[in-house]
Amino acid sequence: MNFDRVAPHYRRLERIVFDEQLQAARCAFVRQIPAANRALVVGEGDARFLAELRRAQPELQVDCLDASARMLALAQKRAGQNRVRFLHADICEAAFPPHRYDLVVTHFFLDCFAAETLREVVTKLSGAATDNAIWLVADFSLPPNGWRRWWARLLIGTMYFFFRFVAGIEARRLIDYAPLMRENGFCLTNEKISAHGLIRSQCWRCGQITNATLVSS
Repeated sequence: MNFDRVAPHYRRLERIVFDEQLQAARCAFVRQIPAANRALVVGEGDARFLAELRRAQPELQVDCLDASARMLALAQKRAGQNRVRFLHADICEAAFPPHRYDLVVTHFFLDCFAAETLREVVTKLSGAATDNAIWLVADFSLPPNGWRRWWARLLIGTMYFFFRFVAGIEARRLIDYAPLMRENGFCLTNEKISAHGLIRSQCWRCGQITNATLVSS
């Protein structure tokens, strides 16, 4: 999986299809989470979220990992290198120190993997998280029923076809990552879902059992 081919055009494509909805989903909880010491941001793309995170927590030490060298170059240009280490690696080949990060971020990333690889990715990232870590996820979802569900299936299916061709992602459909998060000790603490039910932002926390607050926007 590599987004080098689409990197120069990614933001333009995103805005054509979704306007600012994806960026709003990425940043849904960025100013609500407590201060962290070390963050691992995976599949960040061009660092629009990272720039907001650094504004919210300027003292935070960040490791930003991406398999696309061109995406990392765009991210470095936008976010700079102060307190940020950019790592060019495939998540399946990367190795992280255990229990190092108290903030993990995977926005529009987990949906790139088929079921078996997704389990490996979630397990690996969980192992790198501290015992009280927060994990932020923004991703696509299917509305429960009605025309919105059919429209979402068509749009998401089209995106999978496109990104399999240009970036080599392995997934062909959305896989529910929530059971894997729970298996690895994370509990959903907050969630926001877009008005059409297509996009969701979630805040998970390790070792904390609580009911999620669901907000539609």
